[in-house]
Amino acid sequence: MTGPNGGAVRRGDVWWVDFDPAPDGEVRPMRAAVVMTADPLNHARRTVIVVPLAAGAQPRPPIVVATPSAGEDRVAICDQARAVDKARLTRTAGQLSAADLKAIEDGLRRILDL
Repeated sequence: MTGPNGGAVRRGDVWWVDFDPAPDGEVRPMRAAVVMTADPLNHARRTVIVVPLAAGAQPRPPIVVATPSAGEDRVAICDQARAVDKARLTRTAGQLSAADLKAIEDGLRRILDL
């Protein structure tokens, strides 16, 4: 359940992720992202599912969700969720509040029609 530098990878953690190289239309290059994968999978798998964060964008749920516990004017870009290898996680940057994590979960449910 550890990242590239030995740190534990947990659901709700914010990590700096190296998204480069990324095709046009996808977020890039280095940005914060929230780990959304369940902890048993974080432990067992080499990859995690993350939702990238951005600064300054206007919240527009369910696609763009406010995440104030990640920093002022931070939002989660739910339609850019993706699997990344843990080797792309460069350093931890904190943890989301339960309310912010729930807002992202709700956004993912709506955009994926779950």
